[in-house]
Amino acid sequence: MAKDPLFYLVVIACLIVLGILMFGIGGYAKGGDFNRKHANRIMRYRIYAQFVAVLLILAVVYFAKG
Repeated sequence: MAKDPLFYLVVIACLIVLGILMFGIGGYAKGGDFNRKHANRIMRYRIYAQFVAVLLILAVVYFAKG
């Protein structure tokens, strides 16, 4: 499985989701003007990245069975 290039894409996508999540949590923790302006947008980007990551995970499962 680790030799599959799609597996590496899944790992990268999950790390991107984690990075966006940590950035968003940091913004919430800091608060202030930045949080008011950008918090919803950052979390929206996380949702989009999560959607892509889940699609890639489903593709890996699908192609691993086939």
